[in-house]
Amino acid sequence: MQSALLTERKDQVIRNDKTTAVDITCDKDSAAGAISQRACVFCGSRVVLYPIADAVHLVHGPIGCAVYTWDIRGALSSGPELHRLSFSTDIQEIDVIFGGEKKLYNALIELIERHKPKAAFVYSTCIVGIIGDDLESVCKKVTKETGITAIPVQSEGFKGNKRAGYIAACNAMARLVGTGDTSNIPPKSINILGDFNLAGEIWMIRKLYEKIGITVVANITGDGRVDDIRRCHGASLNVVQCSGATMHLANMMKKEYGIPSIRVSYFGIEDMADSIYAVADYFKDEEMKKKAQEVIRQELAEVYPKLQEYKKALHGKKAAIYVGGAFKAFSLVKAFRLLGMDVVMVGSQTGTESEYRELQEITDEGTIIADDSNPLELSSFLKEKDVDIFVGGVNERPIAYKLGVAFCDHNHERKEALAGFTGMLNFAQEVYSSVLSPVWKFMPRKATTQLEQSND
Repeated sequence: MQSALLTERKDQVIRNDKTTAVDITCDKDSAAGAISQRACVFCGSRVVLYPIADAVHLVHGPIGCAVYTWDIRGALSSGPELHRLSFSTDIQEIDVIFGGEKKLYNALIELIERHKPKAAFVYSTCIVGIIGDDLESVCKKVTKETGITAIPVQSEGFKGNKRAGYIAACNAMARLVGTGDTSNIPPKSINILGDFNLAGEIWMIRKLYEKIGITVVANITGDGRVDDIRRCHGASLNVVQCSGATMHLANMMKKEYGIPSIRVSYFGIEDMADSIYAVADYFKDEEMKKKAQEVIRQELAEVYPKLQEYKKALHGKKAAIYVGGAFKAFSLVKAFRLLGMDVVMVGSQTGTESEYRELQEITDEGTIIADDSNPLELSSFLKEKDVDIFVGGVNERPIAYKLGVAFCDHNHERKEALAGFTGMLNFAQEVYSSVLSPVWKFMPRKATTQLEQSND
């Protein structure tokens, strides 16, 4: 492991010894040359805003930046699907020399006339930040001429990391909040923040909340609608899952409109149940609490016996985790523990010091905890711990397969619902079929190990 770890990064990787307080460096720019798994500011903003289905999403920059499309990140919609189209101003050399504002203006006017969106988000990329195009003035002019709100997203990729992109997206959405009618919103109402409706997950979550008597005002941003975001300041509570992505917006709404927020997770049985109880507890409604208990009891009765069967087969297997936000890692550690598996390595792209402290508390002694890691490091961790499955996203998949390790996609590229009680069962099924696939015994690394064992 030491040979793969750059000197500049030695303070961003620790081993849990359970005796000393975690002292890890995090939330800083990636080390030069480290080829970080972490994405840029533009990507972070795109991640958050992209699922708003009735808005135009226009990338002002080179065509290559617009490759981050619905095909990579398949947030589903129950209605309009404008978000599935990828638009770009396709900045060329002549635009770099003379400026791209006229091109942007023409593109926005054409898109609004053609698609009649509820709003338009205009993403700034690196090159636009360098040449200094004034997105604010172009968007203001287009809004005045068309009546459709055009919002600049200040997401130049070079000015920070993915977390800065989350903030840019929240700042853009904040321009919509407070501009809609809230007159018919009931007191027992919430906004769901930080779920992106992969494989229809937010529909499952909404249904569970509605069963206990809650009205959901807005999905922010999975299956999102512009008009819902305009009126979401009328809800009584913000329920935030991906806190790295949307907690900034929740904090802004707390300051501007006095709406409190709670952090939850919908991954794993324990955290899903806690998410329902937390909302019921907030409203202090005894009838709602009884309904919550009944809903959870029914869901558990359906999935728990099946999970026990997977636990028998997976007991003692080892897992490694590398995800975007550390908050999701908490749920994954608990989910693997429920399946009888050991988590031997866990890391994130954008974790904070307090989140890594919590990871230290819930993981076993010897677990590697890493911030903003890179392919060489991750490969060395997987080999050192001899893991049976690696959980990550599209960037981590080839690392696992090259080493002959099972892989589970738990990022935004997946097509399988992993949230809620049903999602936990789907997760267990996927882990089971991946870890116990006979293909791994033919991989060179495993074959060599087996040969050595047979010679002994």
